Amino acid sequence: MSRPLILLGILVQLLVVPSSKTWAKSPAELLNDAQAAAASGDSEAAVRLASEAIEADQDLALAFYVRGRERFRLGLISESVADFDRYVELRPSVASRQWERGIACYYAKQYVKGANQFELYQTYHDNDVENSVWRYLCMVPTDGVAKARSTILPVRNDRRVPMMQVLELYRGNLKPNEVLAACGRDDPDEEILSGRLFYAHLYLGLYHEVAGELSLARKYISLAADKKLAKNPNVNSYMWDVARIHAELMEESE
Repeated sequence: MSRPLILLGILVQLLVVPSSKTWAKSPAELLNDAQAAAASGDSEAAVRLASEAIEADQDLALAFYVRGRERFRLGLISESVADFDRYVELRPSVASRQWERGIACYYAKQYVKGANQFELYQTYHDNDVENSVWRYLCMVPTDGVAKARSTILPVRNDRRVPMMQVLELYRGNLKPNEVLAACGRDDPDEEILSGRLFYAHLYLGLYHEVAGELSLARKYISLAADKKLAKNPNVNSYMWDVARIHAELMEESE
């Protein structure tokens, strides 16, 4: 074969079979794809894509955050904590905002670490009953109910119904039925009422569980994990996943 024909053949091959490196996505593009997968509810794809982004760039902080959230949703709790830890290590300025990290620490039984995270979050947002409650939940296994209650983080006015009633429940000032009754305040429509009851049921379930009242805990966690609530615009989708993961863990323990 003549030299011109050989060169032509090589050129044709290059055009027909492009190099994989030529078409490889950048770490930033992989991260964008991971975020899109997470938004669509495909946690497995989100974890895979975020992992590819991390493999390409070990210092891509946001990829660890995305993977941490989606690993939690897949029930990979310890791996989720490790990702959140790395995210904070790479981007210390966001440490105070990492409430998801605190929740993951709770389920990983890293209670002191979780309590510290919620105390830090209080410096970022001091009007969030959920933060106060999760810190309480982290303290009970190591310090007991009495100390957790006496040192509960103060919240002035969380406007979400029934969060202030939830706080008073954990403080020992209200009964569970009073939290449930508050959900019907102002005659809300069905969708709003369902959203309110989600939070009431979730935090009643957690309250009864740390108090050792497991049948009541199972009842309320099961209600919070109802699949119909996953699409309710009044329910934080990540918190619904928390309820679902909790329900799954309770089933496994049985």
